[in-house]
Amino acid sequence: MPASPDVRFDVPEPDVFTRPYWDAAAEGRLLLRHCAACERFHHYPREFCPYCWSDAGQWRVASGRASLYTWSVVHRNDLPPFGERVPYVAAVVDLAEGPRMMTEVVECEEARLRVGMEVTVTFRPGGPGSSVPVFRPAPHEYAPGGA
Repeated sequence: MPASPDVRFDVPEPDVFTRPYWDAAAEGRLLLRHCAACERFHHYPREFCPYCWSDAGQWRVASGRASLYTWSVVHRNDLPPFGERVPYVAAVVDLAEGPRMMTEVVECEEARLRVGMEVTVTFRPGGPGSSVPVFRPAPHEYAPGGA
């Protein structure tokens, strides 16, 4: 059964715990959880540290820098609004702070993608008052339309 065209699958559904993450994204800032007990960052946002199980996590602003770990070019997606965006690059990036993050790479030709490519965070509107972090090539990596 096809999804209703009024339903969107790219809009976050914040809860009480993740609200700071999504509010910061709407303001153009990427937050990560940082554990005060073991001093490690982690992502996706959760209330406990996946390394030491401490609940001493705090929100910290991330640098927004990352490197491309892997990707796949999606040519078909029937869920709204993804079908309007194909082809798009679903990716995993290694954030400068350590964790890996599932995301999308934008503003880059498929042929220019490479493992280790430096990328920086940008934000795509995700609906009223919300934004979703995505990544684009760092300025020194790629100039759109360049050689």
